[in-house]
Amino acid sequence: MLAAGITVLVLIVAASLWLTARSQQHFGEVVTSRAIRSATADMLSLMQDAETGQRGFLITRDPVFLRPYRNAVDNFEVRLGAFRQAIADDAALAELSRRLTDKLRRKMDELRNRVELGEANRFEEAAALVRTGSGMRLMDEIRADLGEVLQRSERSLQQAIAAQDTTTDQLQLVSIVGAIIILGLAAAAAWLISGYTRELAHSRAELEVLNTGLEQRVSERTEALTKANEEIQRFAYIVTHDLRAPLVNIMGFTSELETSIKPVAAVLQGKEPSPNDREEARQAIAEDLPEAIGFIRSSTQKMDNLINAILKISRVGTRTLKPEPIDLKALAEASAAAVHHQASDDEGDAGIRIEVPRMEIVSDRLSVDQILGNLLDNAIKYRAADRPIRIAIRGRRDRHFAYLDVEDNGRGIAASDTERVFELFRRSGPQTVAGEGIGLAHVRTLARNLGGDISLSSTLGRGSIFTVRLPIDFNEFKRRAAL
Repeated sequence: MLAAGITVLVLIVAASLWLTARSQQHFGEVVTSRAIRSATADMLSLMQDAETGQRGFLITRDPVFLRPYRNAVDNFEVRLGAFRQAIADDAALAELSRRLTDKLRRKMDELRNRVELGEANRFEEAAALVRTGSGMRLMDEIRADLGEVLQRSERSLQQAIAAQDTTTDQLQLVSIVGAIIILGLAAAAAWLISGYTRELAHSRAELEVLNTGLEQRVSERTEALTKANEEIQRFAYIVTHDLRAPLVNIMGFTSELETSIKPVAAVLQGKEPSPNDREEARQAIAEDLPEAIGFIRSSTQKMDNLINAILKISRVGTRTLKPEPIDLKALAEASAAAVHHQASDDEGDAGIRIEVPRMEIVSDRLSVDQILGNLLDNAIKYRAADRPIRIAIRGRRDRHFAYLDVEDNGRGIAASDTERVFELFRRSGPQTVAGEGIGLAHVRTLARNLGGDISLSSTLGRGSIFTVRLPIDFNEFKRRAAL
């Protein structure tokens, strides 16, 4: 097949070169014929202009009519030279060219003679010469000869154009047929070769895809495990630290209870208590015991709140997610409408602005709604006291993820706390608003449970921007994560 292909290619190249040479030859003939036709037409036009100018002058005796004649005289030698050069390569026109040259010069001499007579005011004599008809006969001969040249050049031109078209068609046919043959041979050869290599290429491609996917999955899993390990360590530290504080308080006030009960027990034993014992028992019942019980109650309440918060975070991971198509613009508008009354005031530009384009993701609606709701609640709760609240929700997307930005002009968060605020039971800034410090931790847990994350950019005293990143298709994300 390779030998056949090379043979066909050589034949195509040889035929193409030969046909190209013929096409160039015919093109040269076309150019020559057009040059002869153009030079002949120019010569005929010049002679007619000269005769017309001479006749007009002799009839009207007005020198104005001599302009075409004088222009013809000035250009005669140039036009005659161009005409002779154009037909010089045509042997069939050589004799005709010599006759025409003689006639053209004789005609110009005749015209010049009669114009000179007119300029000498010998118009009658010049008119008498015109009436002899010799000039007219000579001009008729010139027209006939030039017409013959035009006819021959036109025939040559048509023949050259037809030959060139034929050669072009032949060249195109050779190229098409040769290309079809080569393509057929190439297709057959490719089919034979692919039969030996297809399986190897397929196996190699599968191996490369598996290696690439494996490396990516290992990297993603490693990063996820690292984050999860860090989160577990922080969570363990926070839980042990924050739960230990109420326990220490309970242990301390339990000891105080024991101390406070002793004076009361001495009074209740039936002995005659001293005034000092009575005072201590009264103080224990009236002050110490209620205070200790109150502190114990507040500590146990705090422990209960902390435990409930831990349970709330833990339930996120156990809840069954229900992915469904979600219009983020509609969801953002619904979340904003739920808190609009809290964010609006008498200022015309205050409130919540939605700048989310129409974009759809597949995710768990309840989780996304809780994320937006928590972020809007925080933006309203931690508003700045010296300016109207302004909140903007913006959206964008790339190939794999959708992004929601919740921007506010509230109190802002110090740079040192931008990561700390996502930890459980951690808050930033003055604690003038009630809260347990679990909102942003809950939001991050929800986002990561959906395959996304949340980040924060904030300037203290000016406001914050929370950016939520979510997969476009949670089902596809789960499939990729399971590989």
